[in-house]
Amino acid sequence: MDMQTTIDTGIETGIDTAQSRAGHTHADLSARPMKRRSTRQLAIGAIALVLVGGLGWATVLRPPAKAAIVPEVTLGVAAPLVAPVVEWDDFVGRFAPSQSVEVRPRVAGQVTALHFHDGDVVRKGQLLFTIDQRPYRAALAEAEANVAAARSALALARSDYARAARLSGDEAVSAGEVDGLRARLQSAQASLDAAEARARQRGLDMEFTQVRAPITGRISDRKVDVGNLVAAGEGANATLLTTINALDPIYFDFDSSEALFLKAQRDKTAKGAPPQVEIRLQDEAGYAWHGRLDFTDNGLDPHSGTIRGRAVLANPNLFLTPGLFGNMRLSGGGTVNALLVPDEAIQSDQARKTVLVVGADGTVVARPVELGPVVRGLRVIRSGLQRTDRVVVTNLQAAMPGAKVQTRPAPFAARSDDMASGSSAPAAAQATLAR
Repeated sequence: MDMQTTIDTGIETGIDTAQSRAGHTHADLSARPMKRRSTRQLAIGAIALVLVGGLGWATVLRPPAKAAIVPEVTLGVAAPLVAPVVEWDDFVGRFAPSQSVEVRPRVAGQVTALHFHDGDVVRKGQLLFTIDQRPYRAALAEAEANVAAARSALALARSDYARAARLSGDEAVSAGEVDGLRARLQSAQASLDAAEARARQRGLDMEFTQVRAPITGRISDRKVDVGNLVAAGEGANATLLTTINALDPIYFDFDSSEALFLKAQRDKTAKGAPPQVEIRLQDEAGYAWHGRLDFTDNGLDPHSGTIRGRAVLANPNLFLTPGLFGNMRLSGGGTVNALLVPDEAIQSDQARKTVLVVGADGTVVARPVELGPVVRGLRVIRSGLQRTDRVVVTNLQAAMPGAKVQTRPAPFAARSDDMASGSSAPAAAQATLAR
């Protein structure tokens, strides 16, 4: 009995001890993560507290920030240039001959000779074509023979009448015979006049066999060659032989709008000076040709609202040719004193044009202006500026209306004409070395 009790007790005690150890071990394992988590949280909190404290301390010790000072902009300014200018209106037109003639024969026949080269400059009266003269020479000879016969008949009739007139006083010849002789004399005189007229006509036909230049000018190419038959007639019914254009002087035809026509009329009335005409060609940069206004049509075209005008120019070297296009400018005459600023100083503010002006207090102001034409790189200001204004002409990109700025003088001048003397002639397509 006693031995069994002791064994049981010992077994139970060992079991209890083992169970207690096992329970303690599981409790320690579950408590470790909780301890680590709490330690990490404490560390994070401490770090955050240190950072907050450092930031607060830095904020307390940092000096107050100072506002940045923007330096004032320096702009180049100048007063408007005052100069006398001539204002022009621009037109586009075409050169035309002052005279143009279609050479046509006045008699029919075969062309037997040609007396010019195509494109020559011919003088008035110069021989151009010869038409076969033989039939017209024969007709002229016949007409001259008829004149001689009529003249002989007239002489006989005059002699008979004179004889009868001397005998009529002696009543040797009746009055009826005298009247008959007088009538025959008058008829012979009329026949002679008719014969002479026919002879003159045949003489003209003979003269017309030599076709001569009716005007001085440049002739075109021949339309018929030697050996061809040509027809005479009125207008286009006659064969066209060639054409001649008079080139000195030469015309310049253009069309003007109604607004420019009214402006020219008012300028002519106000200034009284004759209008000036200057023309430049397609390959010219300057206006090298000068002329005068020669003709203005008597009414406007109701369909286009334009009126036709014409200028006349001297062309002694025959350089200008009909058909050339040209740019013409027309002045109303006289000069005006205008305010000029560089064209680069003009700015666009939606639909209006402005110029930046610096006031007495150094403030930039945008001044609306009315523009005129450009003269050698300078823009004419019709209104909006005064002679004493300080216009911004340089460093424009830094100028802002309403800003305070510093200024410095920046004088300007008109561009030289030599800068605009370049030619826009087309370049050669090929080139070869000279031998």
